[in-house]
Parts: sequence; structure tokens; C-alpha cells
Amino acid sequence: MKIGISCYPTHGGSGVVATELGIELARRGHEVHFISYSIPFRLKAYQENVYFHEVQVISYPLFQYPPYTLALSAKMAEVADEHGLDVLHAHYAVPHAVCAYLARQVAASTKLRVATTLHGTDITLVGSDQSFRTLTRFGIDQSDGVTAVSDYLKRKTVEVFHPQRAIQVIPNFIDTERYRPRNGDDPCPRERFARKDQRVLVHISNFRPSKRVEDVVRVFAAVRREVPSVLLMVGDGTERTKSRDLAVELGVERHIRYLGQLDAVEDVLRHADLFLLTSENESFGLAALEAMSSGVPVIGTTAEGIPELIREGKTGYMLPVGDVAGMARHAIALLTDEDLRCQMGKEARKVAVEHYEASKIIPIYEEFYARITGQTIPARGYLAPPEGLA
Repeated sequence: MKIGISCYPTHGGSGVVATELGIELARRGHEVHFISYSIPFRLKAYQENVYFHEVQVISYPLFQYPPYTLALSAKMAEVADEHGLDVLHAHYAVPHAVCAYLARQVAASTKLRVATTLHGTDITLVGSDQSFRTLTRFGIDQSDGVTAVSDYLKRKTVEVFHPQRAIQVIPNFIDTERYRPRNGDDPCPRERFARKDQRVLVHISNFRPSKRVEDVVRVFAAVRREVPSVLLMVGDGTERTKSRDLAVELGVERHIRYLGQLDAVEDVLRHADLFLLTSENESFGLAALEAMSSGVPVIGTTAEGIPELIREGKTGYMLPVGDVAGMARHAIALLTDEDLRCQMGKEARKVAVEHYEASKIIPIYEEFYARITGQTIPARGYLAPPEGLA
């Protein structure tokens, strides 16, 4: 197939999933065209069967704000006609689903179909805002096929928007060879991050308010009082400064390293002893899956879709949002019991490999494309995800 993909190209779950999906589809022989204002950050190296089309936005005094959505729609239609696309796959409902609908109306092609994947805050925060609700519902209903990354997100979409279009749950996925436990051949030694007697805790996010990164610092401060440890903070955003100020206030700033935005987060994750996920909005928890695939247990919250990923008491623990004391207590228990931590890490890795490996999820997307386009894709085996994602 020939597939166009539009996503936010910056560091964030939806952009990561969209880019990795395109790369995996290209490896399987499909022709993939990314359409966005800049090249997705995970798409740095040359990939066979992958093409990038930059959306150019005109600058004109009449426009107070550059008309990106119209430029994106026009580019989608142009690429669809020039390359004979079968599918435009919009990741994030606003504005990509609506832009894809407009592009389908403009394009000369009569075979073009629109697929939309809902990722989370496009429904729970942006799309549910009164000013966007009607438009978001329209984008969903006008798509030829819609997917959501978790059962929670599907239920939430139905609850808020009452869409006419059916929604298929296709969970996020992981390259388990890339995200793997550490071994003696790792080019990035653990000693770069911590002494031998220290434990390594990791948090990865876009540092938005919904990630509650100050809770990460509070949990770490409590852990630090009991266990020699360091905290690696990967990412950047509006809450970074607040978390840094809190670290100073709690006297743990010397033990926290802010690594900024990293493309190769796997180099950090495989050296972690524990991953912290304190979010209040998390429709899936892709960073937690990356940690699990790396053999790292997760301390998370019970928010939204996280309970579909973490197996309580087996791959980690979940506490109510804001329960810093509970998170710290479980973190200390894990970090002071090596057998338990290793057991949970192995189980986390097993879950990632058996249920979220890319080779098991990508065929579901292929079958999804085949259904909305009327094409035939050879059937392939698939091991069902945990209960709730089937």
C-alpha cells in the first residue's frame, strides 16, 4: 500500500508511535509518506520506502497566525494525487483528522481513504474543550476508520463524543530488540550515570502539567532518604523549571540529572533500576512500555489507560494520582529487594515481548488498512494483548 502519515513531529507519544509505525510499515514493503511541518524526530536516518514532505506555510500580513491547517490539507491532497496514496493516516484528532477529511475532498483521487488514530489528550483535553468538540466529532465520524491506543481511550471517546464511527483498539507497540535489558556490550556504561552503590531511577516525559513531574521529585526525595540513588529526568517542557526549583527546596538537586530531549532513550532506560510515571493523564503510557521492554519495573498511577499496561504486583505497582508516600514506599521496597526487582523486571520484559512487540501489532494495522480500502492483506498470526485491549 501507499500510506500518508501526518503527526506532530516533536517529542511526544503520538509522534513516536506514528513515526515508528511508518518505519515498520516501510520495512514490510509499504510505501510511506510523512506529511508535516518538520521531519519527525525519530526519522533522522535514511529509511527505504519512507519519504518526507514538508508543509510550507505562507507568511502574509493579513494572517495574524500562519494558516498551517489549510497548508497541511493542501499538501496532503497534493501528495495523495502525486503518489497515488491509498490511505491518509491522521495521528491526533485535531487538526490532523479534519485536515485529512478536507484533503480527501480536494484530491482528485477517488480511492483515497482516511484513517484516524486517537492518542489521548486529543480527546481528553484538546478535543473535549467546548471550542473543539464539534469539530473533533466531525473528524472522527468522517474518517473511514478510527483506532484508539487503549480501551480506556475508546470508552472515553464514546462517552464524550458519541461518535457514529466504530473505534478499533490497537495498542501501542515496541521494538523489543531496541529496548532490551542491559548487557556487557552496551556502548553507554552505567557508570556514566551513577556509582556502583547507587540505584538509578528514571522519568521520561514532555514535562507538561499532566505529567506531574514535581511528584517525581517528591518521590525521589523520599527514596533518597532510604536508598543511595540518582534520578535521571529525560525530556523538557514547561514544568522543568518548577521541578528543578522543588529539587533545590528538598535538597536533592545534586542527585538529579536533567538530560533534556533524547532520541535514543533506550541507552538510558536499560541502565535504570526503576521507572517513575506519576501522570494524571495517560491514555496508554508509551514511556512505561519502553521501560518494561528494557526489563525495568514501573511505579505508576491508576490514571486512565495505565492499568491496562502495568500488571499490579507483577510488573510494577500503581497508586492513586498524587499518592507520593505510597509510590515512595513501593519504590523503596523494590530498590532494597534485588530478587523482587529482578523478578518484576523479567515479567515486565515478558509482557512487552509477548503482547506489544511490533511484529505482533503492525499486522493489525495492515488488516485495518485493508478493511477500509477493500484491499487484501495475507493473514498473519497474532498473540492477543492483555485483557481489555482485545
